[in-house]
Amino acid sequence: MITQEKWEKLHGWMEKLGISEQEIEEHFIRGSGKGGQKINKTSSCVQLNHAPSGAEIRCQKTRSQADNRYWARRELCEHVEGQLLGEKSAKQQAFEKIRRQKRRRSRRAKARMLDDKAKQGQKKRLRGRIQPGD
Repeated sequence: MITQEKWEKLHGWMEKLGISEQEIEEHFIRGSGKGGQKINKTSSCVQLNHAPSGAEIRCQKTRSQADNRYWARRELCEHVEGQLLGEKSAKQQAFEKIRRQKRRRSRRAKARMLDDKAKQGQKKRLRGRIQPGD
């Protein structure tokens, strides 16, 4: 259950981004995915249409319609913020960070890394026990 404090914080964020409740068209639709009879009978999925940004958000995080209303508005705020800030948004920065981590190393960087590993291995070999015949 979402507390009143969280709702107030969300409304403050919406105000800051210039999103008003009058601009949002809200529908409750049947969800999809696993859940069986409960999913097929209840309309707990929330669909928000925000005309100024052209965003259509569907949210079905929980079984509760009230909680899904909160999460859908939060996703809408993240979407609008991403449009306004572009590359500066937190979501975009996280995506770019993962992309950089997965990127293949250059030949020069790979050679340097392998050279450092060889040096480290040599140091470890020198730390070994001294044999009596040496």
